[in-house]
Amino acid sequence: MGKNCILDRPYPIISIVTPNFNGSKYLEKTIQSVLNQEYPCLEYIIIDGGSTDESTDIIKKYENKLSYWVSEPDKGLYDAIQKGFARSSGDIMAWINSDDMYHPNSFFTVAEIFSSCGDIDWLQGYATAYDETDRTVFCSPGRQFTNFDFYNHDYKWIQQESVFWRRSLWEKAGSGLNTNLKYAGDFELWLRFFKHSRLYVADVLVGGFRWRCSGQLTLEHFNDYISEAEKAIDDIVLDSSEKKILDKYNRSKKLDSFLKRLKVFRADYFSKRVRRKHFPKPAKVYFDRSLMKFISV
Repeated sequence: MGKNCILDRPYPIISIVTPNFNGSKYLEKTIQSVLNQEYPCLEYIIIDGGSTDESTDIIKKYENKLSYWVSEPDKGLYDAIQKGFARSSGDIMAWINSDDMYHPNSFFTVAEIFSSCGDIDWLQGYATAYDETDRTVFCSPGRQFTNFDFYNHDYKWIQQESVFWRRSLWEKAGSGLNTNLKYAGDFELWLRFFKHSRLYVADVLVGGFRWRCSGQLTLEHFNDYISEAEKAIDDIVLDSSEKKILDKYNRSKKLDSFLKRLKVFRADYFSKRVRRKHFPKPAKVYFDRSLMKFISV
């Protein structure tokens, strides 16, 4: 914990990693979105993959405010992020790619939620998106996922830019990303997180993904992302109790499908009942206006 950070109140140290390779067009906006938080207990790390554009010149402008940075060849996006986290020590962790941005004051919001809600190990805010001119052009409440949603291939979407987690969860999940993946390393990490903790959702603005019309991995390799995500689900090892619940749920869906063909009222009754009993969703996090604090209810 950082001591006496604000008004003699200790705030958790937040570690942010930005991977970059030839991303100079938006890199400075990303860096500013982190540093302009003015969060006093920040550990900011930039891992550049040996860029040949103006990226390193941009990074050097801010190096006195960085905890660490390097520019050298790496093995790709997740290798760069992993290198950054290996240099980190913060209580709370996240990464932001070099064309995305955080919303103002979001670190203080994240810090307060984690500090006041001890049962939360990882957190997602609203899913938001910026356009190429920095306008916020999309905003949607985060969905309350469970691990069984993912196991059933119902996973669209946890927005990586809006996710923060405790280091203790990172360590339980193996302290690393799958660097063999090219596109869905975040998805595979969520699967491992779900093995240890539930995902909480807060109705707050945290981070945003930048929509671009070209030159974007998620746009140009969307099907590759899906392929990696689907394989990650297929490779997950379920324990006997998880298998039993999934089998029960899949049988209930087949029964509901049969009833639907018969045009029976409330044809999804059985699968909903299984979901309510076996797929418990965590409480959402709200800001209580009268208490002026975040609570989970």
